[in-house]
Amino acid sequence: MNNDNDTYSESVAGSPFRGRRGLHILLAGGGTGGHVFPAIAIANAIKKLQPDAEILFVGAKGKMEMEKVPQAGYEIKGLDIAGFNRSSLIKNIGLPFKLVKSFIQVRSIINSFQPDAVIGVGGYSSFPVLRFAQSKGIATFIHESNSFAGKSNILLGKKATKVFVASDGMEKFFPASKLMITGNPVRAAISHATVNKEDGLKFFGLNTDKKTVLVVGGSLGAKSINEAIDEGIDEFEQNNLQLIWQTGKPYAEQAKARANGKANVWVNDFIKEMENAYAAADVVISRAGAMAIAEICLVAKPAVFVPYPHAAEDHQTVNAQHLVQKHAGQMVKDSEAKEKLVSSIISLATNEEKQNELKQQIAKLGKRDADRIIAEEILKLIRK
Repeated sequence: MNNDNDTYSESVAGSPFRGRRGLHILLAGGGTGGHVFPAIAIANAIKKLQPDAEILFVGAKGKMEMEKVPQAGYEIKGLDIAGFNRSSLIKNIGLPFKLVKSFIQVRSIINSFQPDAVIGVGGYSSFPVLRFAQSKGIATFIHESNSFAGKSNILLGKKATKVFVASDGMEKFFPASKLMITGNPVRAAISHATVNKEDGLKFFGLNTDKKTVLVVGGSLGAKSINEAIDEGIDEFEQNNLQLIWQTGKPYAEQAKARANGKANVWVNDFIKEMENAYAAADVVISRAGAMAIAEICLVAKPAVFVPYPHAAEDHQTVNAQHLVQKHAGQMVKDSEAKEKLVSSIISLATNEEKQNELKQQIAKLGKRDADRIIAEEILKLIRK
């Protein structure tokens, strides 16, 4: 990439990365699986197309990317940064100092790594990285996974080289000339899974003759969903249904105690092999995060979505409503989960006609190669 900024060029003269072959790509963001896993998928797609590319991640210290990115085989640098705490304003006192510190850290990382492009996937650690990169004339790319764009991405989108989005109608957030509808990158283990239903059920030690409900509340779990399942757990057996229940860490011990002795319930805090879970499932209960939706669209499973109500700009509700309007999913409000969720999923699990309708509609929304499409576009633009 051509860079006319002399200060920037001089500052990387002693960089350990300087002189190596291949493009240098920086990926920034994280906080949840919905940001981390797409970033890893994009990185893998870039490496497949450009094997000699140097890839570095930047995330927030203490967040899940600091564990998941190294597990995927990539180096990551952590920033001392935190997001705005909506529930406790007093906890935001140190926020300006953390922001200043993170910009200093970002400057050091970018000056050392000398990226040809910076890709932001969302999460508050992406903002200072892309903002600094834009100030230095480095090509920046944004992946906005939700149907309602976050404030940081809207600000960054004005100077971005390209903005990749999951769905149509995003011109209200970003310059139309910069938009490209790609869908959301889904982990290859899911997008190219070959597991059949029988093998999926055997993986969880469940009966191949019963309908199966998969419950996932996101990588960190979901309190309202867990409490609803806990309270109505006996109703599944009464309706000849079995359960694969991912709880997240906070609720795991309580859920395991509740499920003790129930042969129709498999429970754990996290499911690493989600391809087996989707293969086994007939119907799904899920939060309405962008990545969860992308996966469920791709595997074409009938689902009841319970949007997390405190997500920024309530974007999960917007995501879920987008599906409901297309007759591709059902929705239960978080505040009504305890009263309505179990009865809603049992009603769906025992109604083949409704399942088939939802399957047909949600399958139309699945996009298999978003990671490759994004990688190809980035490489094409930075090679110009």
